[in-house]
Amino acid sequence: MNKLEKPWVEKYRPRKFDEIVSQSIAVNNLRKFTNSGNMPHLIFSGPAGTGKTSTALIIAREMIKGEKYIRNVLELNASDTVRMDYVRSVIKDFVSQKMIIEENSLKFIILDEADNIPGQVQQALRRIIEQASSNVKFILLCNYINRIIDPIVSRCAVFRFVNLPESEITERLKYITKQEKIKFPQDKQEIFYKMLFFISGGDLRRAINTLQMSVALELIENLDLNEILRISGFLDNTTLDKLINTIKTKDFKASKQIIEGVGNFDSRNFIKQLINVLPKLNINHQNLNSILSYIGTIDYRVNQGGDKNIQLTSLIAEIIKSINN
Repeated sequence: MNKLEKPWVEKYRPRKFDEIVSQSIAVNNLRKFTNSGNMPHLIFSGPAGTGKTSTALIIAREMIKGEKYIRNVLELNASDTVRMDYVRSVIKDFVSQKMIIEENSLKFIILDEADNIPGQVQQALRRIIEQASSNVKFILLCNYINRIIDPIVSRCAVFRFVNLPESEITERLKYITKQEKIKFPQDKQEIFYKMLFFISGGDLRRAINTLQMSVALELIENLDLNEILRISGFLDNTTLDKLINTIKTKDFKASKQIIEGVGNFDSRNFIKQLINVLPKLNINHQNLNSILSYIGTIDYRVNQGGDKNIQLTSLIAEIIKSINN
């Protein structure tokens, strides 16, 4: 089978509660809800790639069997779809429609990225949730629960999903590697998995996608770790080491040239790498706290549209100023 035939995040998506990686507190309580049949509206909050969508789909499949699933489950990516006219038409119609054969059969509405729904639309959604009959259950998935209005949060049971630890992500990646019969140099195996975890930041979906991308681009056989970092939007280790040396010697001009000479990289990934190397620099505790605070400022500026190179060279300048002589 062609390794690109199906995304591995879908191929290896959990189908049962027992297959969900980590999240034991949430899973154990949700299993009780499912077994009892007494299911409240739910909110799953937490970072990307931690199992929120998979868990919602498992609940729906556990409680709605066979052909009923297709007609009784509505899955939406809220950031793309849910606007006022959609709430008033599609969602409201789905909630109010009666099934011809089983009028009281259970129905689920799964709203992914619900924290991206505009506030006014959330108010309309809130009224639908209030008026929905007991056989209609909403599952809202979000990264930031503070972006969901309180009247909706108060009507739901909230479960918080957390970033996965390195051991859990590595175990899952090793399982996929074995299933796909991937061969790579054994002496680089552990460092490869560590790098995938670093790239993922605890996001299992991203780790799996990076693994599949590495296989697709034929980077596995000789395991070109630097190329994997580059295609993932990070600085390769050679360039990062050069940058660290110029920072240590307080050579701002050379540091600036390195940043400007790098082609395509993601500012957040670069900041993540910088945070990782800060302990290697001679910075006292008070200055380190100031740098960490400034990193938050730079991240915000870039996200608001600030020039990436200007902002990151500004950050480098602050780090150089903070290094003890």
